[in-house]
Amino acid sequence: MATASQRQGALATPVAKARNRTRPSLSIDNVIVMAILFVLAVYFLLPFYWLVISSTKTSSDLFGSFGLWFAPNFNLFTNLQQVFTYDNANYGRWLLNSFFYSGVSALVGTLFSTMAGYALAKFVFPGRNIIFSIILGAILVPLPALVLPLYLLLSGVHLTNTIWAILLPSIVNPFGVYLARIYAASSVPDALLDAARVDGAGEFRLFMTMVLRILSPALVTIFLFQFVAVWTNFFLQYVMVSDPTLFPVTVGLQTWNTAYTSGGSQQNVYSHIVTGSLLSVVPLIIGFLMLQRYWRNGLTLGSLAN
Repeated sequence: MATASQRQGALATPVAKARNRTRPSLSIDNVIVMAILFVLAVYFLLPFYWLVISSTKTSSDLFGSFGLWFAPNFNLFTNLQQVFTYDNANYGRWLLNSFFYSGVSALVGTLFSTMAGYALAKFVFPGRNIIFSIILGAILVPLPALVLPLYLLLSGVHLTNTIWAILLPSIVNPFGVYLARIYAASSVPDALLDAARVDGAGEFRLFMTMVLRILSPALVTIFLFQFVAVWTNFFLQYVMVSDPTLFPVTVGLQTWNTAYTSGGSQQNVYSHIVTGSLLSVVPLIIGFLMLQRYWRNGLTLGSLAN
């Protein structure tokens, strides 16, 4: 008869084999993939790293020291102070304008995109497939190609050089409609909708109280994509507004750069441009870090319970 230690050893052997099978092996393919990912990570992070390092330097140190390492004089806090006081303290206004344009456009655009995507996914009506095909085609159109037609349309109704010239084109998001439609089709159960309708819930109440909660991971993704798209949409904003008080931060920094390269500005403005560029990136990073957890949440789990 087997002893207790022998039985324990017999049970431990299959467990050890299972662990060995699940442990990833260091093969040539894995090494190549990791090397490619490392190179890509360095490629994408190197400009941001340079921006962080350069923001700590004076204008003279930017051209007189090694670009990828700190200069002897740490000038970050002085640069930050000068950015917000230079040119009649316009940078703070530009930053607030960018938050306003991006936030309002992302909120309204996300709501409209979700409504349209949910309707295309859960309602059957004539022309549904044609409408969705048109939306897919709109995704393929480059955004800069639409700037001139949009400018002509808005100038015809005297809306150029106003906040509406940026907000109205920015709330349209064909990719958001596509994403909402795909997510709603796969994540919103028809049985749950039918049960709510039987209980007397109207379509608008059903959408606002139930569907939006189920679609919250898609909402966050659409909101972030739209926020970043509006924040970085330099060409549209550059064409639509000419009043410096309406500039977003991207257009404002471009005016500083133009003044510097044309010789009409002081030499230390270049350090202001670099520091201002770093500050304009920080809100996007914070937004992604704060909202990324919603992408992984499956909020439909247990939605049919009780």
